[in-house]
Amino acid sequence: MPNERLRAVLLEQGLTVATLAEDIGVDQKTVERWITKDRTPYRKHRYAVASRLSVDESYLWPDALTNEQVTAASGSELVTLYPHRSSVPRDAWGRLFASAQEEIGVLVYAGLFLSEDPDVQRIFAERARAGVKVRILLGDPESPQVAERGTDEGVDGAMAAKIRNALVMYKPLRKVEGIEFRFHRTVLYNSIYRADDQLLVNTHVYGVTAPLAPVWHLRRVAGGDLVNTYVESFERVWEGATPLPGD
Repeated sequence: MPNERLRAVLLEQGLTVATLAEDIGVDQKTVERWITKDRTPYRKHRYAVASRLSVDESYLWPDALTNEQVTAASGSELVTLYPHRSSVPRDAWGRLFASAQEEIGVLVYAGLFLSEDPDVQRIFAERARAGVKVRILLGDPESPQVAERGTDEGVDGAMAAKIRNALVMYKPLRKVEGIEFRFHRTVLYNSIYRADDQLLVNTHVYGVTAPLAPVWHLRRVAGGDLVNTYVESFERVWEGATPLPGD
């Protein structure tokens, strides 16, 4: 069967078989065979194609890697583990977001500590003006999910109050082109802070406030699946979220 995924990505990006072949240094007929005959390229060529098209190798060739290879690559995606969010160096957040060239994503209930950081707000604005897409998801303070999370953390109504406070702090950013805010009504099992292929993932633990819960620092590795899992989760929440009132 033809590799319709590879064909579709080329069409979506307005690329020809000849262009892709030239960009990665192979013969045009080789790329045609990858598509029409579903031939699996050598691993170095799979990496080159995935990088050129900004898609995952496993999406284009889902059967190319064994479970052992995926597991090994996924393990390499873990840069470091912090026992608590409060253990993450303060400047690590700024360095993460400042490194973004294409996309910044924040998925939280409140994430009040970010909204209170003027350096982070400045970076968001600067990156957006440089063409980086900035998307920030906050919990809907009127939602039962936020109320439940407040109860779980033992802070009750303070969770909704934190979100409203964050909105006030983010007011200047809501006027910056390229920055979009949305409310979500989702039960979060973790908060996600993304800059392109790097993530800080703050796990949610029952009865523990977010600053005391662990944080995973992840960086995408070809063939790995950890970063993909969290990025896909972010996208699902974004699709079901709603613009802030007044935006």
